[in-house]
Amino acid sequence: MSSEHVVTPDEAGARADVLVARLSGAARSLVTDAVKRGAVRVNGHAVKASHPLDAGDRLAYEITPRKPLEALPEAIDVPILYEDDDLLVVDKPAGMVTHPAHGATSGTLVNALLAHIGTLPGDPLRPGLVHRLDRDTSGLMVVAKTPVALSALGIAMKARRIKREYLGLIHGVPDHLRGTIDGPIGRDPHNRLKYAIVAGGKPAITHYEVLEIFPNAAELLFALETGRTHQIRVHMAAMGHAIVNDPLYGREDPRSGLPGQALHAWRLSFAHPRTEREMIFEVDPPPGYLHAKRLLAGLD
Repeated sequence: MSSEHVVTPDEAGARADVLVARLSGAARSLVTDAVKRGAVRVNGHAVKASHPLDAGDRLAYEITPRKPLEALPEAIDVPILYEDDDLLVVDKPAGMVTHPAHGATSGTLVNALLAHIGTLPGDPLRPGLVHRLDRDTSGLMVVAKTPVALSALGIAMKARRIKREYLGLIHGVPDHLRGTIDGPIGRDPHNRLKYAIVAGGKPAITHYEVLEIFPNAAELLFALETGRTHQIRVHMAAMGHAIVNDPLYGREDPRSGLPGQALHAWRLSFAHPRTEREMIFEVDPPPGYLHAKRLLAGLD
C-alpha cells in the first residue's frame, strides 16, 4: 500500500509514524518497518518515526504487509528428557523462542519439535504447546503430542494442577526470606513492549523463597500459581529486585555471558493425561546461569 498526503493545519505537529498509522490504518509495527526501510518520506526525504510534521508537508509512505506466519520443520537439536505416545518434556535452551512470531519466524522450539515429531495438535503456530517460556528463560516444558493430551493438559494448567518452579538470580536481597507477590499483570501503559502490575490486569500470584544470599544479590526459588507473560520478571522488578541481566525490566550485565535474564525453569510436575501417573522432572541450570551465579558469589 503506497499513498501520498498533504499535511493539514490540524495535523501539524504530529509525529510522522503516528499520522501514517492514522491515515493507513496499518498496525504501528508495520509503520515502524516502513520507517526502517526508508519508505516514509516527507518532502522527498526519508525521516525518522518521531519526525514532527508541518502544515503543507508532502507525506509519502508505502506499507508492505507481512507474509503470513507458518511453522515449518527445522532440524534443530533440543534436549528431550522424556517422550511417550502422548507427550514429551524438553529442556528449552536460553535464547530460543518458543514459537514463530513476527521477528522470529524460524529457529524456534516449535520448528524443532515439528522436525522431530512430524505433526502436533492445536494452533498451527503453537502446536502442542501447553505453556511457554520467554526466549531467554531456559528450562522445562511439557508438549502434547495428541489432541486428547493437549486438551487434558490445558485443563490441568487452567486448574493450576501443573506445578512449575523456577530458579532465578536477583539484584539485592528481599526483606523477607519467603513471601508471596499478588499483583495483577497487564500491558505497561507507558511501554507496549513491557508488562506491569496494573489495575484491571489479569490475576498473577508468585511465591518465592530465598535459597542463597550473595553480596548485593540472591538466588530465589519461584513457584507460580498463574502463568502470565513475564510474570516473575514483572513481580520482582516491582519489588525492586529485578532479575539479573534482564534488559527489559532491569539492566544488562555483560559479564554474565547470558543472552538475557538469569531465570531457569528447573522443576515441572503434573499428572500424565492418560495414565494419571505423577510425573516429576528436574533439570540443572545451564552453564551460563551457573557462571552468572559464581560471579555474584565472587568466585569467578
